[in-house]
Amino acid sequence: MERNTGRNVRMGAPTETTNADNTINTAQAASAVQSQQSVQSPQPPQQPQAQQSDDEKISGKLIGSIIAVGSLAFIGILTETVMTVLFPSLMREFSVSTSTVQWITTIYLLSVAATMPVSSFLKRRFKIKALFLAAVALAIIGSLIMIVAHAFPLLLLARVIQGIGSGIATPLMMNIILEQSPRSKIGRLMGVGSLVITVAPAIGPTVGGAVTSVLPWRAIFVIAIPIILLAAVIGCRCIEQKVPNEDAYLDPLQLTAIVFALVGLVLALNQDGVAVGKLVSGGDATFPIVVTVVCLVVGLGSLVLFAYMSSRAFSPLLRLGILRDPVVLLHAVAYTLMPLVAIGYGYVITNVAQLSLGTSTFVAGALVLPGALVGAVCAPLGGWFYDRFGAVKPILIPMGIAILGPTLMLVFSMRLTATMLAGFYFIFGFFYAIGNANVMTSALSEVPGAFKPDGNAIFNTCLQFGGAAGTALFATILSVAQAGAGAEGTASFAHATAVGGAWIFATMILICLIGWSCLAMAMRIRVRRHAAASRRGRDQ
Repeated sequence: MERNTGRNVRMGAPTETTNADNTINTAQAASAVQSQQSVQSPQPPQQPQAQQSDDEKISGKLIGSIIAVGSLAFIGILTETVMTVLFPSLMREFSVSTSTVQWITTIYLLSVAATMPVSSFLKRRFKIKALFLAAVALAIIGSLIMIVAHAFPLLLLARVIQGIGSGIATPLMMNIILEQSPRSKIGRLMGVGSLVITVAPAIGPTVGGAVTSVLPWRAIFVIAIPIILLAAVIGCRCIEQKVPNEDAYLDPLQLTAIVFALVGLVLALNQDGVAVGKLVSGGDATFPIVVTVVCLVVGLGSLVLFAYMSSRAFSPLLRLGILRDPVVLLHAVAYTLMPLVAIGYGYVITNVAQLSLGTSTFVAGALVLPGALVGAVCAPLGGWFYDRFGAVKPILIPMGIAILGPTLMLVFSMRLTATMLAGFYFIFGFFYAIGNANVMTSALSEVPGAFKPDGNAIFNTCLQFGGAAGTALFATILSVAQAGAGAEGTASFAHATAVGGAWIFATMILICLIGWSCLAMAMRIRVRRHAAASRRGRDQ
C-alpha cells in the first residue's frame, strides 16, 4: 500500500497535488494514536512472543550493510573536516586567503547538499548496491585527485567529486536503517547512523593534526583508499534490496533549481563576508556587494521556483508536502541550524588555537578529540533513550544543556587556553550527541512510510546546507575580525583572531537558542495533537 500511495503522488496530474497532501495528512491522522506511545511511553505495542522475537532480531547482513555504507559516509565527512585543521598550511602552500581556503570545505558541503535532494529519486530508481558502488567509485576518484593535485582549483574539483559520493552514501545509510531495522530498535540504529554524522566532523581535525605531524597532508587520502575498498567488499556481501525499484523520473529543471538555490544562498553569505571585510579594511567592496545581491536573488528565486515546480510536477524530485506538517517543519529548521554550530566548532577551535594561542597543528586537532570520543558513545546512547523514553526529554534536555558550551567559550573568549577550548567543547559535544541523534528520527516518526525517503533526503539536505552555511558564516566572521590586523603571527593578528572567536561564540549561542526553541514548539504541538487524537479514539 505504501508503494502505491507514493506512486499515485508522483505520477498524478498537477491537480492531484492536493490529493498528495491529503494522503500525507490522512496517514498522519490515522497513525497519531499509534505513534503517541512512541513519543510519550517507553513500552512498544504488545505482540506474541515468537513473532516479537523474529521481528525484533537484527540480522548480520543488516549490521554489515550499515557498517559498509556508514564507513563510506564516515570517510567522506571525516576528510571534509580533516581539511579545517590544515587551513593555515594550505593558505601558505597555495598562497590563498582565509576566505578563499574555506572553499575546500564549503564547496564539498555544497556538493553534498546538492546531491542530497536527488537521493529520494535515486533510492526509488536504482538498486541500493549500485548506488553504493557508485559512491565508492566517486570517493576513490576524488581521493586520487587530492593525492596528485598541485593547484588549488584541482583540489576544489576533487572535493566536488568526493562531495557527490558522500551525498549518495549518507542518505543511503539512513534509508537502509529506516527500511530494514526492527521497529523497536530503530532509535538505536538511527543513533548509530547519527554517530557517523556527529563524530566524523569532530575527530577530523584530530586525525588531520596527527597525520600531518609526521606525514604530508596528502597521506590522509592515501590512507582513506584501502578503507574505502574494504567497505566496498563488505557492502557487496551484505547489502540487500528489500523494497522494489520504481520507474521514477528525474526532472532536470527541478534539479537545476535546487542546485542554484543552495549554491546561490551560500555564495551570497560568503560574498557578503568578503564585502564586509573589504569595507572594514578600507578596500573597494562594490564587486562583492553586487555578487552578494545577485546570488541572494538567484538563490531565493530558485528556491521558490523549486517549491512551485515540485508542488505541480508529475514526478517531484522531493515531495515537499511533508513540510506542511508544522512538527516536521520545525524539526527541519532545527536540523538546519544546529549543524552550523556542530560543524563550525571544529573550524573555530582549530583556527583560534593556531592563530590566536599559537599551538601546533597536532595540538589544535587534538583539542576536539575528547568531545569527539564522547560523541561516539553518546549518539547510540541517545537513540536508546529515544526508544526507552520517547522524543521529548532525550532531545530537549541535552540540547538545552549543550548551549552551555559556546556560552562558556564566550565568557572566557579573551583569556582562553587550550585546556578551556577542549573542556568547553567536551560539554557541547557530550550533550549535542545525545540530543541531535534523535532529531531526524523524531521528525520522521510523523511521516508516512511511503514518504520517508523524501523526509530522509530533505533532512540530510538541511544538515549539509547548514554545515556549508556555518563554515562560510564563521570563516566570514573571522576574516572580518582579522581584516587590517597585520600579518599572521603578530600580536595584533592573534588578538584580532580572539575577538573574531568571541563574535563566533555569540553567534553560536543565538543559533542554538533558535534551534532549541523550534524543537520545543514542535514537541508541544505534537503532544497536543496526540492528546486530541487519543480523545477522539476514546469517543469513538
